[in-house]
Amino acid sequence: MRYPSVSGDKARGEPDAALLQAARDDPSAFTALYARHAERIHAWFARRIGWAAADLTAETFARAWLSRARFTDRRDGTALPWLLGIAANVLADTVRRDKIETRARERLGLPLDLAGEDGYTAVEHRLSPRRALREALELLPRHEREALELRVVDELPYEQVAARLAIRPAAARLRVSRALRRLAFSVPKEDL
Repeated sequence: MRYPSVSGDKARGEPDAALLQAARDDPSAFTALYARHAERIHAWFARRIGWAAADLTAETFARAWLSRARFTDRRDGTALPWLLGIAANVLADTVRRDKIETRARERLGLPLDLAGEDGYTAVEHRLSPRRALREALELLPRHEREALELRVVDELPYEQVAARLAIRPAAARLRVSRALRRLAFSVPKEDL
């Protein structure tokens, strides 16, 4: 998922803490913070829940907006750990709410899938990662899967992938290439 970038000097060079401080009076500062971290928060949700990642990302930033005045800088100006904490709470609330709704439907004798195959389930199936792809990713060697996730999900350049994995950029390219080749041979084209 692509999120908009913010032009201008607001996002460049300013630590997150300064953007959150400025966002108390200037909403464009929060827009810059959002542009800086939205893709990473979305990727975090996509790895954990997939089907609702966009909605949960939006909820995370809505909560961050409401609590921006309470942000305390504990990580050299970066708000990412704070945002991930909010994201974890959003995910926990979503899971808890889903369990409550499921139990209520069971007690009332309502079907658990109210929309049926031709409604929400069909949309969810099309939007969520395919089962064969998920299974193939799980079967990849850990070092190849990590390199692939950093390059494709987090969209990091090979130099940053290499730095995160403590390997050379050429080795990072090779790991990603091998992972993609394994996926191409193990996942039917309609599931890619």
